[in-house]
Amino acid sequence: KDTDILAAFRVTPQPGVPPEEAGAAVAAESSTGTWTTVWTDGLTSLDRYKGRCYHIEPVVGEENQYIAYVAYPLDLFEEGSVTNMFTSIVGNVFGFKALRALRLEDLRIPTTYSKTFLGPPHGIQVERDKLNKYGRPFLGCTIKPKLGLSAKNYGRACYECLRGGLDFTKDDENVNS
Repeated sequence: KDTDILAAFRVTPQPGVPPEEAGAAVAAESSTGTWTTVWTDGLTSLDRYKGRCYHIEPVVGEENQYIAYVAYPLDLFEEGSVTNMFTSIVGNVFGFKALRALRLEDLRIPTTYSKTFLGPPHGIQVERDKLNKYGRPFLGCTIKPKLGLSAKNYGRACYECLRGGLDFTKDDENVNS
């Protein structure tokens, strides 16, 4: 559909894995989160959220390489969140055992979805003015572990980073609203 996000992945399946199976596995792993059926599948409408490998073709001149075309319904993604979109599509699928190699080659984002990305409300100068930091790059860090800290301990980690001289801290890409 013209409302889907379309991705083209270069896929190299493991020996013995058919390209169609590899493409379907990429679509499943990068959307509903599993390449096999689990009992909790019946608790939600997977058809509404799952990615679909709708076409696969061999890469000319490359042995055992294919382009797998995957469509993702917009309901899968949080509006206005580039982080959520990329974490979903390329977050953990690259370590998938059914594949020897995987690369995202192309991505088409529908205009209706791209309009939800409002961009930053202001530029670097406003940030420098707020922080009173000029003449050098900003220095920051990502709080780790990325998940599992209580609000109190997360705040403590941020406080210690800033107290130690950093200009900012940021959430890990897996932390979404």
